[in-house]
Amino acid sequence: MGKFHRILEPGLNLLWPIVDKIKYVQSLKEIAIDVPKQSAITSDNVTLSIDGVLYLRIIDPYLASYGVEDPEFAITQLAQTTMRSELGRISLDKVFRERESLNVSIVHSINKASEAWGITCLRYEIRDIKLPNRVHEAMQMQVEAERKKRAAILESEGVRAADINVAEGKRQARILGSEAEKQEQINKASGEAQAMLAVAEARARGLKLVAGALSLPESNNAASLMVAEQYVSAFNKLARTNNTLILPANAGDVSNLVAQAMSIYSTVTAHNKQVPHGEPIIPEIMSEDPMYKLSLNEKSTTFAGQPVPIEDESLAEYYSDDEERQKALQAQKEKKQQIALEKET
Repeated sequence: MGKFHRILEPGLNLLWPIVDKIKYVQSLKEIAIDVPKQSAITSDNVTLSIDGVLYLRIIDPYLASYGVEDPEFAITQLAQTTMRSELGRISLDKVFRERESLNVSIVHSINKASEAWGITCLRYEIRDIKLPNRVHEAMQMQVEAERKKRAAILESEGVRAADINVAEGKRQARILGSEAEKQEQINKASGEAQAMLAVAEARARGLKLVAGALSLPESNNAASLMVAEQYVSAFNKLARTNNTLILPANAGDVSNLVAQAMSIYSTVTAHNKQVPHGEPIIPEIMSEDPMYKLSLNEKSTTFAGQPVPIEDESLAEYYSDDEERQKALQAQKEKKQQIALEKET
């Protein structure tokens, strides 16, 4: 009769007609309620329009029926006021960055207030946030500027990395080039040294063979032939270039020049046999006329164990006729006798 009697549990229940009457029916399922769009002001004085969805459940049917007149309307109004209160504590930037923490704060505030209604708020989700047009345009410009800044930074870093790679590549190329040039010079010097050594060894073997051949009795004819060939070859080379030369009067008399050369060779050979091993040979052949002075260079080398003058530096001049050659031979004999007397004394 207008007084709360009992709560009917799920299942079969008996009611007395006229006496018992079902006043409220509450669902214990989870309920989703749309929170209408409303305006809110952030801590940095930006007005925005925001709405959301509230998920709740009735845990106490008695309190939900007798603790509040309209639980759905009450919880919706509580969600709106709580949302405005929480938004007023944070700035606009944090609204977007900390949306999850904002939802948790709203749920916590609603549960504290709705505890007397027998309702628990499970979660709250912000669905849409609408900004004023001018604020939206400013945020778009800020986003574009930030993206341009990032693009410029990335581009500069790319250019920097490219320059570093190019510089490093040039550095490595120069290092490799210098090492290659160094190795090339080393190889070239080594090759030239080996070539010079091979030429020197070949010349030494050739000189030994020549020295051995000249020691034979029949070597005079071979020596005469070689001198004649070298004489003709020398004139052949002189004819190829424009040169101004002073030649003997009988430059065309090959036999006379060969005879002079063989006479000098015989004198040097005879003197070489008289000089003890190891002493340098420094003979001089002088005529009465100082224009016809024949001397051997002090530089010498060793053929077949005996020092002899170097061939290309030994003779200073050739004599032009037989009379001068005889004078030179006579001067040579006198010089040899003088050397022999000095050794005896």
